[in-house]
Amino acid sequence: MGDGGTLAPSPLSQTKREPLILTVLVVDYSKGNLRSVQKGLELAGAHAVISADAEAIRSADALVLPGVGSFADASEVMLATGQMQALRERIHAGVPFLGICLGMQLLFEYGNEGMPEGAWAEGLGILSGRCTRIASTSSRGTSYKIPHVGWNQVLQGANPLFDGIADGSHFYFTHSYGCNPADATDVVATVTHARTMPAAVCKDRAFGVQFHPEKSSDTGLAVMRNFVRLARTDHSDPAREEG
Repeated sequence: MGDGGTLAPSPLSQTKREPLILTVLVVDYSKGNLRSVQKGLELAGAHAVISADAEAIRSADALVLPGVGSFADASEVMLATGQMQALRERIHAGVPFLGICLGMQLLFEYGNEGMPEGAWAEGLGILSGRCTRIASTSSRGTSYKIPHVGWNQVLQGANPLFDGIADGSHFYFTHSYGCNPADATDVVATVTHARTMPAAVCKDRAFGVQFHPEKSSDTGLAVMRNFVRLARTDHSDPAREEG
């Protein structure tokens, strides 16, 4: 009993913590169907918000950079709005990040989509390498349609983004450009269309997928659930909290 005959709170009730709400920010840089990505994250168990504000990027628990379209256009918008610098800061601070399609390509140093011949647009520079157009003919002389659109098999290595997903699963792609990483250890999954190229990359807590998980049915949702789980683990770990 506590003072006045009231029941004192039990130690269990004192230490019980409310479930943590994970806020994942979907970066709006005027590229892609943001709502479909937001809905996928919600189905994966996150509280997902869409914002173009650089300061909102700096306060989010996790970040998703979706998008389709030109590397150069995206780079220009992100540099002008301050998103580029805010994303670099947060990724370097260890905040979980997932780039989707063009968002994965923007993890690299440079891309030439939408640029004059010989010129390069600036990426986030988290990964070393450049993004270039996929050739329409393979090294064996076989012709391929570009852009690469549709379902294709992904061969994956061990990575938490693919936990519970069978190697060789199929995902939905739509892209004309592929990444050329300088460090092969950044590649955690590959796809082949005219050439073998990264289907997924990872460095620390920064992940990127060339396919569209939000368009890849249950397998794509599993990838998003794995990302949300990873982000929630980081969010609930006191050792990872800033300060």
